[in-house]
Amino acid sequence: MVRTYREAGVDVEEAARAVERIARAAAATATPAVLSAIGGFGGLFRFDPASHPEPILVSSTDGVGTKLKVAVALGRHDTIGVDLVNACVNDIVVTGATPLFFLDYLAIGDLRADIVEEIVGGVAAGCAAAGIPLIGGETAQMPDLYRDADYDLAGFIVGVVAREDLIDGSSARADDVVIGLPSSGLHTNGYSLARRILREESWRSLMPDGDRTLGDALLEPHRSYLDEIRMLRRALREAGTDIGALAHITGGGWEGNVPRTLPVGLGVEIETGSWPIPSIFSLIQSSGDIADDEMVRTFNVGIGMTAVVPIEHADVAIAAVGGAYRIGRVVHVPQGEPRVRFA
Repeated sequence: MVRTYREAGVDVEEAARAVERIARAAAATATPAVLSAIGGFGGLFRFDPASHPEPILVSSTDGVGTKLKVAVALGRHDTIGVDLVNACVNDIVVTGATPLFFLDYLAIGDLRADIVEEIVGGVAAGCAAAGIPLIGGETAQMPDLYRDADYDLAGFIVGVVAREDLIDGSSARADDVVIGLPSSGLHTNGYSLARRILREESWRSLMPDGDRTLGDALLEPHRSYLDEIRMLRRALREAGTDIGALAHITGGGWEGNVPRTLPVGLGVEIETGSWPIPSIFSLIQSSGDIADDEMVRTFNVGIGMTAVVPIEHADVAIAAVGGAYRIGRVVHVPQGEPRVRFA
């Protein structure tokens, strides 16, 4: 008969050791605006509304999806937290927001303090790169829901933007140019399909180009576009204009993300071949005999963020951000027709 929490699968002492390690990682991200340490019931953050006239708080939450299965299988947990932070950062950057703080949620079956430290260390690294503090979170042991080393990870971010600086797509116009910012790979989307095509037994094999293993390619961290968007916006404003719309190419691919950033009646025409496709996507498509329309519906296929800019300032925009590509244009779209077309 089970008579203790530990016998039921929950090790409180190991959890306490994990919290100590989390607290050290989080402390490294603290700023003067943080008024609490890890371990309280709520994170305290002092916000100065004077820093943004008519401030609008922008929040988002996201997870890492079944990319976690790759991390668990390979025993590599140090970059998953970076994925989490960058996915959340990108979701609020599309509004023009500046990130303020981050929280995480980790649910795990067999809790080990060293693995928790590795996971949350990645979260802290992502926060440090974005210049924001990790002010709190939750680590839950749930052996009846997660088997052995399995876990789930979610993140929560809050940012702020002045009302006059809000990017909401309303200024986008037909004939504006679509700029693409390259992805680092799959980011955190499409893994349920990718894992069924590229099976686990092949993850330690070299990619066809021979420069790294397939597992390395699958675990390549989700890029943050925070710095690139800041540079792009600064250059356009100096030229007397601004970004018309931004879209994070995440779950739902191109069709599920670009249209929701544009006014009704507008869509985009994307020029196929206008940017290099990372080899991981070519391998998935050829190995699984995946149709082109399914690829762009599921994956980012090499572009992680799109920006709509006025046609007369397209060259300024591309010059402002290293590695950006001119990939298409905004077009009128009759009601009922697809709002993303590949030509």
